[in-house]
Amino acid sequence: MRLLQQLSAKPYSTFALDTRLAELVELESLAELMAYQPAVTPMLLGEGSNSIFLTDQSQTVLRYLSKSRTLLSEDEKHVQLHIEAGDNWHQLVSWTVAQGWWGLENLSLIPGSVGAAPVQNIGAYGAELADCCDYVDFFHWQSRKVQRLSKSNCGFGYRDSIFKTALAGQGLIVAVGLTLKKQGKPKLGYKGLEHLNQHSSVAEVADAVIAVRQSKLPDPAVLPNCGSFFKNPIVSQSEFEAIQSRYSAMPFYPQADGQVKLAAGWLIEQTGLKGQRIGYVGCYEKQALVLVNFGRGTAADLQQMISLIQQKVAAQFAVQLEPEVRLLGQ
Repeated sequence: MRLLQQLSAKPYSTFALDTRLAELVELESLAELMAYQPAVTPMLLGEGSNSIFLTDQSQTVLRYLSKSRTLLSEDEKHVQLHIEAGDNWHQLVSWTVAQGWWGLENLSLIPGSVGAAPVQNIGAYGAELADCCDYVDFFHWQSRKVQRLSKSNCGFGYRDSIFKTALAGQGLIVAVGLTLKKQGKPKLGYKGLEHLNQHSSVAEVADAVIAVRQSKLPDPAVLPNCGSFFKNPIVSQSEFEAIQSRYSAMPFYPQADGQVKLAAGWLIEQTGLKGQRIGYVGCYEKQALVLVNFGRGTAADLQQMISLIQQKVAAQFAVQLEPEVRLLGQ
């Protein structure tokens, strides 16, 4: 166990606001977690790629860093894996792609840890974690035991899960079970993947996804950001038709339940806010869905930018955008 006190929050959030943490605890194994008994429930943090500290934090922040990869079973068609929460998500994806296994390739280059992935059911380019998740192992603070939740009990939805609702604050994810395929069909329904075909390899799909993401998203080490800031809104068929009647070129993605997903970045761009800033926070010039910190951004700058975007999109499209990023200290 490692205990740090009175430190800058900048290294622990890729948006890098100049706030402070009173106490940070890092646990390296399940045994350390079992032995750790905080007086007050700590705030959980993965790699900070989807979390922004808006204010100084007096609550203890906990990072669970245990990582290992175990091949549970293998047959001619599938492999089953057990992955501990502290593993880096993109490194895991790259490893599975190198093995020739299908399932995670469209989720390449998503920053963060494996343990954070189920919380908001990470997704990109037509794929979600839920597509290949078998179970999630969850450590409960009260019982001091690890519970295995099957996929059906995880409450997975669009950027949502039971870990954001009923189990929020009740414990933490310590491992994830995955089933991947040895042979698969590429998911190519998103812009930027059109040059591929159904004969493309899993490595070619992963490379294409990485290329698209790198062309749109700034490197947080160079320009602090948390990637896609807002959820893509899902609207009813009638709401979609009303907007499409005015914007025939609008990208959209029909959902299985009859609703329609819209592209939040496109909506923001139509308001003219792409490339605009308030103070030292603004919409990235290459992708309006990404908010960036130009070095001396403040929580006030960020909150004003969020409000402006929400107001402009609501006024023009009657659609309410919700942050995908976790805002801590509101």
